[in-house]
Amino acid sequence: MPKNHSQNPARRPLYTPEERVRRDSTKWTLVQGLLAPLQFLAFAVSLVLVLRYISTGVGYEAATISIVVKTGFLYLIMVTGAIWEKVVFGRYLLAPAFFWEDMFSFAVIALHTLYILALWTGALTPREQMFLALAAYATYAINAAQFIRKLRMARLDMAAQA
Repeated sequence: MPKNHSQNPARRPLYTPEERVRRDSTKWTLVQGLLAPLQFLAFAVSLVLVLRYISTGVGYEAATISIVVKTGFLYLIMVTGAIWEKVVFGRYLLAPAFFWEDMFSFAVIALHTLYILALWTGALTPREQMFLALAAYATYAINAAQFIRKLRMARLDMAAQA
């Protein structure tokens, strides 16, 4: 008999009932909910500025400032996200529900930090700095998609329980 592909195999819900209560009652959920779109906006603006510099050679300062701002948002959301994870799951990072997202976040942070170091030390040319920023942004985009997928999974879990 053919397998019905419309049904998902059983999986553990993203949050236990206790974790959902903690998630919904902590101020850190709101903080994450506000910082995530702000970081994405900083990313989108910066991406345009970086691509403009790469294609025209114009606007290095604006692109650089935008990357530093975007990186600041990243550091802020990572620190507050670790606090959120501690409140909800009892550990600052690598809770089973977000293990792979956290692991990939380390690559995102590493590339953004390498950019800041390259900027500070002058180890790379301006054009090389911009390509490093693009690499950092590619990892950020993948990581953002991971978290959006988890948000969708949590909503599907809530709908299934309703």
